[in-house]
Amino acid sequence: MAFNWRRPFTRRQGDDLAKSESHYRPNGPIDGDGGTVSDGSLKYTVEKGGNDSPPAYQEATGAPVEVNSPLGYSVGPLSIIMLNIGKMIGTGVYSTPSNILRGTGSVGLSMIFWALGFLTSVANLSVYLEYAAYFPNRSGSEVVYLEQAYPRPRWLFPTAFAFQSVALSFSSSNAIVLAQYLFRINGHSPTAWELKGVAVAGYTVAALFVSFHTRLSYLFANGIGIIKVLTLIFISITGLVVLGGHVSTTRIPDPRINFRDAFSGQATPYGVTNALYKIIFSYAGFENAFNVVNEVKSPVKQIRRNGFVALLIVAVLYILANVAYFAAVPKDELVQSQQIAASLFFTKVFGSSGAVRGLNFLIALSSFGNLIAVLIGSSRLIRECGRQGVLPFPRFWASTRPFGTPLGPYFVKWALTILMILAPPAGDAFNFITDLQVLPSAFFQLIMGIGLYVVRYRRSRLNLPRPEFKAWDLVVVFNILVQLYLIVMPWYPPAGGAYAGDVSFWYGTYVVTGIGILIACAIYYYLWISVIPKLRGYRIRQEVLRLDDGAQSHRLVKVPVAKLSEWDATHDAVGRPLDDSTIRPHRGSVGSDGGSDEKKPTSADEVPLGRDGQDVEK
Repeated sequence: MAFNWRRPFTRRQGDDLAKSESHYRPNGPIDGDGGTVSDGSLKYTVEKGGNDSPPAYQEATGAPVEVNSPLGYSVGPLSIIMLNIGKMIGTGVYSTPSNILRGTGSVGLSMIFWALGFLTSVANLSVYLEYAAYFPNRSGSEVVYLEQAYPRPRWLFPTAFAFQSVALSFSSSNAIVLAQYLFRINGHSPTAWELKGVAVAGYTVAALFVSFHTRLSYLFANGIGIIKVLTLIFISITGLVVLGGHVSTTRIPDPRINFRDAFSGQATPYGVTNALYKIIFSYAGFENAFNVVNEVKSPVKQIRRNGFVALLIVAVLYILANVAYFAAVPKDELVQSQQIAASLFFTKVFGSSGAVRGLNFLIALSSFGNLIAVLIGSSRLIRECGRQGVLPFPRFWASTRPFGTPLGPYFVKWALTILMILAPPAGDAFNFITDLQVLPSAFFQLIMGIGLYVVRYRRSRLNLPRPEFKAWDLVVVFNILVQLYLIVMPWYPPAGGAYAGDVSFWYGTYVVTGIGILIACAIYYYLWISVIPKLRGYRIRQEVLRLDDGAQSHRLVKVPVAKLSEWDATHDAVGRPLDDSTIRPHRGSVGSDGGSDEKKPTSADEVPLGRDGQDVEK
């Protein structure tokens, strides 16, 4: 149980936190170190980062706050906007309009869905923003928010989410679409292995761009983001010109035909659900800036303003781009296309000229920029998973050496993406693996929305101040209902029966597999944290390690039951030794050696932190 529901909270004499640190008096009893508030079994520590955010309380099992970000503070207003735009505008608006039209059945309903995507994204953005206001000095977005909303059972949600985040962190579908557009530039029809080869090369180049310098990677992402926006502006203006009848009637005889009876057509529940998934895929990325919160000065203020600006820009451009497609391409032809809606538009307007190839190059560049933005954001998320201590080799995930970039997460994401490009054959297997990410993602989004009310309740019990931003209840509830819909509706069969989905086997296989992954995570957690330690006579505890690049991480260690009291008496709730005379009881690290009981000396780049955040003298 997270805390004792009936435990009375009273202030102790002389235990209030200094106003210079907190500016408020928590209701809960404060431990003797003057920096921890207790709420039953939960311990909240006051932490302040170096990104100009106010002091904030986080539950002690959370990864330690990095006061000085080892990744720097290179994220300004333009980078926030372009990080989000760079991830949102990838291949979705160019590739999915035909699928969305096919699912909704009509031009009018498909346009409504593009507007609905904006509303669902605003609701979700509000949830993220309130979480960021509670924890403004932690990057990693969902990793942090799930960790803090559900700190008990200890390490359950960090373990499950870390597995899901790492195992399903591939970007193979975006790399494949990048390769498709590159081949369309010269009109070549590639073989399956030619397509895969170019996709591997494209993704490798993207990974190299972000691996050697953090600030330059942001500058590069900003530059491509601006090109993305200009490309969509060009498509939008061209579409309005077409709609106004200023294009030769031999190419587009009736540009308004798709709008005369805009709602003609029939939608099915399965088609509408698939369309909504495609819409959410196209808007995915509005949350990207939350992955780099600790690299942003005054993060809540900056992301609240610039995150909404980015989302509004993208929504307007998405709707105008779809108007352009419908003005130039007949509905039936658009429905029958697969991933070439933008190319169809260019061909209809400009013919088979060099201009079409140039515009296809711009879309390919947009896809490449999407890979860059996703790499930057997801590397921070994966790094935060590693800093929680639940993944093996915590130094590998947390270190920013030698280039000041998270090379470990970059490498893992690159390796998984290359594997998912090369291993699955085209068709069923590729579609199945891509769909496999849907249900676990929706599940975590659902419990994150619910968890916001849990966080609010606990903070009100402790009499902590209102956050810098608080979402309206109506918006939070709407977000929860959307995520619940995304979990329930995939069970609804397609119109053609159980075998009429986007794979040749049972349509719900990916849903069952996604549930299986979540159950497997729970079983693994139970064995790792509870069963095996009891059988082998130890318990899991966390300790703080500090790398010589300034990065910090938790490491989970095995403490024999006979030394458990000694450990708890000589370490604080975060896992730092309480004083210089602390004798480290046991050094077998679950996170660093996969379960070895062997004692290990502390290396030069793994210095345990004292209670004040400074190195402990040896």
